[in-house]
Amino acid sequence: MKKRWWNDKIAYQIYPKSFCDSNGDGIGDIPGILTKLDYLKALGVDILWLSPVYPSPFADQGYDISDYYAIGREFGTMEDFDRLLAETKKRDMYVIMDLVVNHCSEEHEWFQKALADPEGEYADYFWFVKGENGEAPTNWRSYFGGSAWEKVPGTDKYYLHMYAKAQPDLNWENPRLRREIFDMVNWWLDKGLAGFRIDAIINIKKTPAFHSYPVDGPDGLSSCAHMVEEARGVGELLQELKQNTFEKHDAFTVGEVFYMKEEELEEFVGDEGHFSSMFDFSAHLLGESEKGWYAATEVPFRLWRETIFNSQKKAEGIGLLANIIENHDEPRGVSHYLPRHAQNELGKKLLGATWMFLRGIPFFYQGQELGMTNCLRCDISEYDDISTHDQYRKALEAGCTREEALACCYAFSRDNGRTPMHWTDGENAGFTTGKPWLALNPNYTEINAAEQEGRADSVLNWYRRLTALRKAHNDTFTYGRFLPVYESKEDVFAYIRENEETGERILFAGNYGTAGVELSLCGGREVLATNCGREAELNAQLKGGRLTLGSCECAVVLLWA
Repeated sequence: MKKRWWNDKIAYQIYPKSFCDSNGDGIGDIPGILTKLDYLKALGVDILWLSPVYPSPFADQGYDISDYYAIGREFGTMEDFDRLLAETKKRDMYVIMDLVVNHCSEEHEWFQKALADPEGEYADYFWFVKGENGEAPTNWRSYFGGSAWEKVPGTDKYYLHMYAKAQPDLNWENPRLRREIFDMVNWWLDKGLAGFRIDAIINIKKTPAFHSYPVDGPDGLSSCAHMVEEARGVGELLQELKQNTFEKHDAFTVGEVFYMKEEELEEFVGDEGHFSSMFDFSAHLLGESEKGWYAATEVPFRLWRETIFNSQKKAEGIGLLANIIENHDEPRGVSHYLPRHAQNELGKKLLGATWMFLRGIPFFYQGQELGMTNCLRCDISEYDDISTHDQYRKALEAGCTREEALACCYAFSRDNGRTPMHWTDGENAGFTTGKPWLALNPNYTEINAAEQEGRADSVLNWYRRLTALRKAHNDTFTYGRFLPVYESKEDVFAYIRENEETGERILFAGNYGTAGVELSLCGGREVLATNCGREAELNAQLKGGRLTLGSCECAVVLLWA
């Protein structure tokens, strides 16, 4: 595997709207991010990923972009953004942005011109398709519910939107559209951007002939995902994008990729792949149901562990995946992955350490380093997220009670990760002096950065210790082999990272069970870290060839160096 500048980096996702508000309007902004750069540097972060800060009507929280060449007024100015690039560079940090080019906003100039002339050149920037007998061209259901087709006013045509109807899909078969996108990407990279997180990119390839699929829901529709799974040739489009943009700038790219065929992994993230990396969603997808959140099933620990192990093994020798616990589209990891008995500070530290030393590029999500949790809401009106409202409706239609439907939203809503960041226990968690755009999680008085800054055993300081440890053994944790161990132990998640060049071997072992476990250990040299403060005790145990871990305890052990 080629060594690239991004391989050993640690990334942090900022959801700007909820990170830090500098002007009291209740919306986070770029000047607010600037005030927290030293906090992020102290955390050990190298790359900042900004969720969209472009102009947008916010039908889907900024993932409906109305101008690719500007900064939304809510977030500041282009001068603020340029200052962010300059200040991160001073700190040896990098900035990447979201690249959202499967779709744009209905308010984008291209779409407005297409609506004005449905037979003109801009109509071909989108998918304007004639209906069938006065109905939509196909029975596809959008990802957010309802038909994926919307009538083009005054015509017999419909336009395709695989997400919200305010997000028309772009037609990547049009070479002029592709050139517009390439020019825009290069414009940002020329400004000094280090790369992009690439949103929903697998959807850009459509099947050559649109057709319906067997109905898969009570609404008489069929998921548009069936079309994505059938489509072939997305790789050609992605290579063209790479060769005309990213490759010229040695840019770091991380893809949001679903529905990839298993045999395509090297094509996507190998040495000559489409992207530098792509997110590993294998664990996140466990327990999901096509019916909706209400039909999700509980995931046994062994299946979760096996899924991560398998994903690690598949990528080894091919490329580096981007490892996540949570992001803006997912519930908080400590609420989602930890069993009830582990939903405490010890368990939060255990989950963080389990993730930190996997093979791949670690991606934090804002607040993860504090152990922020899901947020309980009392009524669906308290949720902002468009998909949460759709899932709530699905649950009610399936026969769930209001309470059961709300419980599904508590477990899975994207708003869980979008509540404002907890900086202090003061007014509005120190996020804003105004009214927050989205109600805070009430537990900010207990879980916040200010409290954890001054406490040596806090989750925040544990994460700082983890990033420092990863950097101290950089080559082993970046390029070393991944070797699962103690798989016969029911509740133990353990693996060795082995540096084949130096011989260094480091063990991570964590106990997710309620009872203590004892592990036989041959050749243990030094306990580098524990989440329970028992380094001295465990070091003494190493002499006897054993390691004991209580419930929710973990240890990082140097075996050979």
